[in-house]
Amino acid sequence: MSYDAIVVGVGGMGSAACWQLARRGLRVLGLERFDIPHAMGSSHGVSRIIRLPYYEDPAYVPLLHRAYALWREIEAASGEELLVTTGSIDAGPADGPLFEGALASARLHRIAHEVLTGAEVNARWPGYSLPGDMRAVFQPDGGLLASERAIVAHVRAAQQAGAVIQARERVLGWEARPGGSGVSVTTERGRYQAERLVLTAGSWIGEIAPALASLAVPERQVLGWFQPQRPELFGTTRFPVFNMQAEEGRYYGLPVYGVPGFKLGRYGHLGETGPADGVRREPDAADEAILRYFLRRYFPAADGPTMALRTCLFTNTPDGHFVIDRHPAFPQVILASPCSGHGYKFCSVIGEILAELASAGRTRHDIGFLALDRPALRAAARPVS
Repeated sequence: MSYDAIVVGVGGMGSAACWQLARRGLRVLGLERFDIPHAMGSSHGVSRIIRLPYYEDPAYVPLLHRAYALWREIEAASGEELLVTTGSIDAGPADGPLFEGALASARLHRIAHEVLTGAEVNARWPGYSLPGDMRAVFQPDGGLLASERAIVAHVRAAQQAGAVIQARERVLGWEARPGGSGVSVTTERGRYQAERLVLTAGSWIGEIAPALASLAVPERQVLGWFQPQRPELFGTTRFPVFNMQAEEGRYYGLPVYGVPGFKLGRYGHLGETGPADGVRREPDAADEAILRYFLRRYFPAADGPTMALRTCLFTNTPDGHFVIDRHPAFPQVILASPCSGHGYKFCSVIGEILAELASAGRTRHDIGFLALDRPALRAAARPVS
């Protein structure tokens, strides 16, 4: 059977793309190498942060506003809560890039916010124990997304709209016809034809899209869940999600939700990179120690028994921004990834962007700063063969 669009990788972004394509009336095939959902990539771990005052670049904020609206749409379509509002805190030294960037982003886009000292944060939310002179931007609309449940919701909605979703089917390769129309995809089970191809393969994107091979670097991350000694301080109604720069590094955390334990992670973790299939999967004592040290210093009321440690993958570009663009040689092939460890919150809107690019050849959203040919990536890119 021939399709209008094939989506390779049905994780956070791929599942949203399948829904957005299918609801436009396109014949859609979604191919996933692992289960749906699965714990091999970047979208597992129960919950993910969503926040508005984006220090990484204010250009993301319009996309975030649309992402919020689309998360509410899939909630309505699925009948379940997927976005839980807790408020968000972006904290760090007063002259540091995280605090200054979040504040500048909030002011530029006129996002409701408060500027607080560490002492004021601690008084309002006693689960925190920040240095008194630290500065924080509090934004009331921040929160968490039920990441795995959202994938399931998008897949079910896509199936109800007519999409065919096939899991445990590894893609071996693809070919695109010259002229901007027509692709064929070969898997372990067969060969499929379509007019358009959307590649949302996460940490495997560089293996199936050579244009990204030198730009998409998988990185091992470890997430920890720790049972609070005072659990009443770490629920979704009393603990805002946070993004924090400290002398130990940049960390992030979420309240107890879905499974036991306060969730904590460190950007960059131990700096381990390599092919996605070669990543060390089992967490160990060194992984726990790097999280536990930070926990004891800044969230001592959460310093209880370890509930879980899980490995996930980031896929980093040289400048830390996404790649959302057409393939440089084949315009009928659309690339979505890598997202450098901060992409999940955007999955709903990226699904819309990919559907627009695949169905209309253009998108209403300003994604020029995410283009593959931006100056920061040109030096690192390998020639496309």
